[in-house]
Amino acid sequence: MQIQLLPFSFQTQINSDHPYDWNDGSMIPAVGLQTQLSGGIFLKYGILSVQFRPEVVVAENNEFENFNNKQYDVIFARYYDIYNNIDLPVQFGTGTYSKAYWGQSSVRLNYKSVSFGLSTENLWWGPGIRNSLLMSNTAPGFKHLTLNTIKPVKTAIGSFEGQLIAGRLENSGYAPLQGNYYYFGTNLYVPKPDNWRYLAGFIVTWQPKWVPGLFLGYDQSSQAYGNTLSGIKDYLPFFSPVKTVSAPDQPIDKQNRLSAAFMRWVWKEEHAEVYFEFGHYNNPLSFLQTLLQPERSRAYIFGLRKLMPFNAARNEHILISLEATQLQETNISDLIAGKEWYVSNGIRQGYTNRGEVLGAGIGPGANLQSLDVSWVRGLKRLGIQLERYVHNDDFVYYAFSDSISVLWEHCRSLSFRKVDGTGRMNVLHCFSSI
Repeated sequence: MQIQLLPFSFQTQINSDHPYDWNDGSMIPAVGLQTQLSGGIFLKYGILSVQFRPEVVVAENNEFENFNNKQYDVIFARYYDIYNNIDLPVQFGTGTYSKAYWGQSSVRLNYKSVSFGLSTENLWWGPGIRNSLLMSNTAPGFKHLTLNTIKPVKTAIGSFEGQLIAGRLENSGYAPLQGNYYYFGTNLYVPKPDNWRYLAGFIVTWQPKWVPGLFLGYDQSSQAYGNTLSGIKDYLPFFSPVKTVSAPDQPIDKQNRLSAAFMRWVWKEEHAEVYFEFGHYNNPLSFLQTLLQPERSRAYIFGLRKLMPFNAARNEHILISLEATQLQETNISDLIAGKEWYVSNGIRQGYTNRGEVLGAGIGPGANLQSLDVSWVRGLKRLGIQLERYVHNDDFVYYAFSDSISVLWEHCRSLSFRKVDGTGRMNVLHCFSSI
């Protein structure tokens, strides 16, 4: 039997003005000091492996200026049109927040190239570095059964890797905004169903043997309320149409499905790589319609990385990374109908777990462009990262596009920080429009 103590981890985050950053697992979007503690033990006996690594999060969770309470009532109504259909609270309650999680824990049976087990570990699917369309570590890990490869499976046409999961998602328990807002005497907040959600997903990656360094892949996820599951097509819904139920205005999806195709091409001799991920929401179009209108219900990630010699004698390099993520909708009629990445009128928690997005941490309707320049020597790395973050542009167009008499202010965040994470400075660039 093999027994090993896992490293003790102590991570600290400070946001002085507003919640920022993602891909931080069980940490929450919060202002003030926040700490995550983790540690544990790993055991292995034959084909059985057990990893117990819980996480504890404590956050000051200070109040901050969020959605302007001086807006017209109709603007609040439009805000809730979106946030009644996704579990993304602006703030996780008031006062100090503390919670313990199972963290990066698992029980597995491993045989040759395959592993099967129960896990609460965070997952990352796709080639993106700052974002992933379907599965990132922005939200806390969720309980899931997993069947996955632990090393590439070699075949006559190349190597394959993959994962199949079936999991349980939880609600945050918080409303979108603190307090109650009314429109013509009606409370705008509609509480979300207190049902657990079932998530099924898979990813497969192929490395063709004829093209060194090329990786091609596809991933898909689908969620439904646990009390609506009735047959194998509900538990493994990947190749069946999205179920809907009748409604007065439009059909309501009983499932929330996302899918994406991706590629990564590594040029080993050039110390460079390029990657791309292109996704669709709920597969609303036929294959021909998708070819004719690829921009409908789409999202994408594009990135480049290049490692250049700096001081060969000391094995020092300069790493330049570029990445762009685009989630903003391109069709206003889709946006009005509530068809937006991670938002769902049928699964009203949207594509979230415990109040945070499972996919790209920038959130629905957002765009991000980032530039990273770093000095690298072995495991050491120091650099700067510049980002342009457009937060929730879909809401801006939905809420204000027909309000020519409303004075509104739209902020785009430019973030500058050290790549090693020891410091951060946020700069807000705002403009006003009539």
